[in-house]
Order: sequence, then structure tokens, then C-alpha cells
Amino acid sequence: MAKGAYPEALQRVVAALGKWPGVGEKTAARLALYLLRAPQGEVLELAQAVVELKEKVRLCRRCFAFADQELCPLCADPSRSNGVLLVVADPGDLLALEKVGWYRGLYHVLGGVLSPLEGVGPDDLRIRELLERITREGFTEVILALNPSLEGEATTTFLSQELKPLGVKVSRIAYGLPMGGDIKYADRETLREALSYRVET
Repeated sequence: MAKGAYPEALQRVVAALGKWPGVGEKTAARLALYLLRAPQGEVLELAQAVVELKEKVRLCRRCFAFADQELCPLCADPSRSNGVLLVVADPGDLLALEKVGWYRGLYHVLGGVLSPLEGVGPDDLRIRELLERITREGFTEVILALNPSLEGEATTTFLSQELKPLGVKVSRIAYGLPMGGDIKYADRETLREALSYRVET
């Protein structure tokens, strides 16, 4: 966008939207122009929703998924099975797996995967909290559901070694998922199969 092509206020919105992942300059301009033409009530509703998102959404104190209370809805649900714990890298993976509708256990969100090149080591993830939960809550099985990438595989191997001494069964989701794929973008059937045919590590 040529400097001065839009009023300064519009340029600021385009620049802000352009920082979002997957939003290029053209898409940012299209979204900003939509907001400019949208009814004021719609724009104010969006603005209020974004403010509330930042003010009210936090991490569940138990599993580290998104929550607006101390516990997320899944951890607060007494009908969820406490025997199995599904470990994911981020809340987006949890949401994708939960949409499958097959798994009725609990989750643990690591907050990423091991990546030495990016300076992410075991202390940067919620591994200590994971080990404490397993000891405290008495899980019988831990399912590792990490993306089939080099970092995901390294994290799976590391966690497997850390978990086995605790006497818990450790399995991993089967890979109908392609190597280098991303859980949150997989279709429901692929995720269901990956969960159903998980393998012990």
C-alpha cells in the first residue's frame, strides 16, 4: 500500500491486521475496508469481544488450556474420565482433538515442543507440571499427541523416557497424520483413526 493512499487511521488498522498470522497486506486492507463500511454496532461488538478476550481468557490452572475460570470446561466436567491423559503441544491441538468427539479423558497442554534451534528446552515447556499431575492424579495411561515433525518426534521421545519410570502406560497417536503435518489442520476422521490406533511407546 503506497504511503498516503489511505487516511492515517485506516493505515493503522491495515498495519495492525497485517501483523496477524496468514494475513498479508491485501487481506489486511480488505478487512480494514470491511470494518470501515460495517455498521458501527458490529465494529463495536468486535472491539468489545477482543477486549474481553484479553481480559478474561487465561490458562486453566490444571491442564493449561484456554479458560475463563480457574478450570477450563473440560477439567471442571466431572464426567470426564480421570484415568487417561492426552498430552498436546498447544490449545489449538486440544480443540481439534476434542472436536472428534471420541476421547473422554483429560488433557495436558505443554505450551510447545522441544526445539533446540529456537532455544526451547525441557524447562521452557510444562513438563514438570505434567510429571506432577501424573503422580498426583493417578493416571493409568498417557497418550502423546504431538505433531509428526522432527521437533514433535524429539519431544515424544523425551517425554516417553521421562514418563516410563512413573509406571504409567505411555502411548502415542498412530500416524494417519503425515510427517510434518499439523494436528489442528487434520480432518476429523484422520484424528479419530490416529487416536483409535495409538501405539505404545
